[in-house]
Amino acid sequence: MTAYDVEYIEIYASDRKYTIDYFVSSFGFTEVARSTTAGRDSVLLRQGGVQLVVTTGPDTEDFLSLHGDGVADIAFACEDVLGTLDGALAAGATLLSETATGAPVVSGFGVVRHTLVQRPAGNAPAFPADREWTASATAPAAAPETPVLRKLDHVAVCLEAGTLRDVVRFYIEGFGFTQFYSEYVTVGEQAMDSIVVRSPSDDITFTIIEPDTTKKSGQIDEFLDRNGGGGVQHLAFLVDEIIPSVLEFQHRGIEFLQTPGTYYDALAERIPSLETEIAGLRKANVLADLDEWGHLLQLFSRSPFERRTLFFELIQRQGAQGFGSANIRALYEAVERARELAS
Repeated sequence: MTAYDVEYIEIYASDRKYTIDYFVSSFGFTEVARSTTAGRDSVLLRQGGVQLVVTTGPDTEDFLSLHGDGVADIAFACEDVLGTLDGALAAGATLLSETATGAPVVSGFGVVRHTLVQRPAGNAPAFPADREWTASATAPAAAPETPVLRKLDHVAVCLEAGTLRDVVRFYIEGFGFTQFYSEYVTVGEQAMDSIVVRSPSDDITFTIIEPDTTKKSGQIDEFLDRNGGGGVQHLAFLVDEIIPSVLEFQHRGIEFLQTPGTYYDALAERIPSLETEIAGLRKANVLADLDEWGHLLQLFSRSPFERRTLFFELIQRQGAQGFGSANIRALYEAVERARELAS
């Protein structure tokens, strides 16, 4: 049996008030419930098709000390929890614990775990069934103009060199995922290997990356140092229209990465079919890519956390099924052109 959806993402936070305010005030999430157990206080947030659980408390202190604020649990919705558990254990997972409601918790990659939650396919996510929740009676409603995060498009995972293929095998054999895409990306003197795995339902997608240690160290190595090993680098949220979404989220306090103007100077030549949209993309700093299925538009936030261990992506798919790897090269080349012009 397989996992078929992400039930929720649990983030361990060093400052609960700051983290909840970031998601509620800036990203437009709504607080819907709270849960208190021995050693953990959790708040359930919901926006569109995305559920986040922000957790603080004594049980999170070791994780936060070693890894900083970040994703501790990617909970999987399963139609047959026991069948999924058997498959995961046979592939090498460790049964870490069972929750108070009996949901099994198994090891994933790095220190990230997976709580297996029973939910029939076709049912909308409710309160995560792995703990007791109390509905937030005075939960603030998100502003009506807040752009909707339709779903979690993918989870970007960075691993230590030499572990990529074992982790990919684990998700294929243990959870029934399939390998969707692979690419070796060279950026100047840096390089990384990436493989995308996806559940049969297409509702769980991991882009998994490891650095090539024979090349110069780069951003993946820096993340691994800050994070104290492998973990979730970013969460990508799918939106319908990225340009107005970016502008609205900026107004609400989200800081996005800035894109060199030279990137857009070369964009019409790189993707002629977007020529009429370049002015809007430039205004919002949105990146564009093209694959055999269509266009992909994306932009990354700055990490709101002190150790910069987790950030977020907005993504709009105009038919595209890829993940914008050409943007890594295009941005690198744009920065180089900007340096040349400034010299």
